Amino acid sequence: MANLNFIDLFAGCGGLSEGFLQSSHFTGLAHVEWETPMVNTLRTRLVERWGESTDQALSKVIQFDIQKTDELINGNWTTETSNLYAANNSAQAQLGLDSIVQNNTVDVIIGGPPCQAYSIHGRAKDKDSMQNDYRNFLFESFVKVVNHYRPKVFVFENVAGILSAKPKGISIIHEIHKAFKAIGYDILEPENMKSAVFNAGDFNVPQYRPRIIIFGVRNDCHLDLNDFYTALKSRISNHKPTVKDAIGHLPPIYPLEVVTKVKNKNRSHYATDDTDPFHQPRHCSARDLTTIRTWIANNMNSFSHKEAIEFYKKVTGRDTLYIKYRNLEWDKPSPTVVAHLQKDGFMFIHPDLEQSRFISVREAALLMTFPSDYTFVGANSICYKMIGNAVPVNFAQAIADSIYEVISK
Repeated sequence: MANLNFIDLFAGCGGLSEGFLQSSHFTGLAHVEWETPMVNTLRTRLVERWGESTDQALSKVIQFDIQKTDELINGNWTTETSNLYAANNSAQAQLGLDSIVQNNTVDVIIGGPPCQAYSIHGRAKDKDSMQNDYRNFLFESFVKVVNHYRPKVFVFENVAGILSAKPKGISIIHEIHKAFKAIGYDILEPENMKSAVFNAGDFNVPQYRPRIIIFGVRNDCHLDLNDFYTALKSRISNHKPTVKDAIGHLPPIYPLEVVTKVKNKNRSHYATDDTDPFHQPRHCSARDLTTIRTWIANNMNSFSHKEAIEFYKKVTGRDTLYIKYRNLEWDKPSPTVVAHLQKDGFMFIHPDLEQSRFISVREAALLMTFPSDYTFVGANSICYKMIGNAVPVNFAQAIADSIYEVISK
């Protein structure tokens, strides 16, 4: 069977797209993302790995706010939209998705709207419990694009917290179900959605990462929705890769005996290795270095919640309700890699006491199963963010292979 065509919405830096392309059964027609570093990262990957020309990548990866759905599809941008997006989009992209898709059949639409509004942790930390966050209803734009192109199948990935999200008393999962039913797609009933939660760690990802995978099937294409879940479940692996499997081979980065001054930074506590620009030491103060060493040396991952927050109080003089420090452990999967890494690395301390540091961008990427030659474009903080928001590549490929298996039959 010929390759299937897909469009990736909320594409980020390309985790889902990379998995679908790695499956070798899919061709990406277009990828939509609105943040510049993520757009430039995905374009770079299409050129460096997937053989697209620079011009092709510039057109295929559209920098755009998907909430302006009609303009995204049809072009005819307003002056305001042109001022925001014209500079970083090709002339073809400015004509809209239809101009890029042309006469090609869109077989699959994939994507994962930003999950912060649905995250239980995010709701707990937001003063309004994410009640007023515009991202609560970004799924509506996803639905509009699906309705326009009428793919055989769509994949909607998100955090499991979406099952309990009720901004202003509205159950998001019921709204998603109702919206897709209204345009002629079969999806699981809301009461059965718990069965759609998968742990990426079951698909050769060295990480505990529960995510909901919502498949949707167009009513008239004679495909059984349950077959997609059966195919995905059949790919669950007994092998559970660990942190050591993922990053144990990387060159160590040791603290310096004498702190040195570095351009654009007050000081550096680590030696640098220029062989990989993404495997560089993250800045860390003298207090941070002492804290990291104390935490690992005393096996403080095993501390109770009370003991951990008392330690934080002792270190910083501030109160907290949450555990603030954690080191990865060689013989276990990583906890969920999160976008908060953009701000600090205290919950992702490297396992090795001798290195006494936070994980690097490359290490975060490998824990998400991005290939070791993946180039990220942007400041390190932005790279951590885009990696934490991505879909693990191995998990994405398992989803892609499952879809191809069912459709090809």
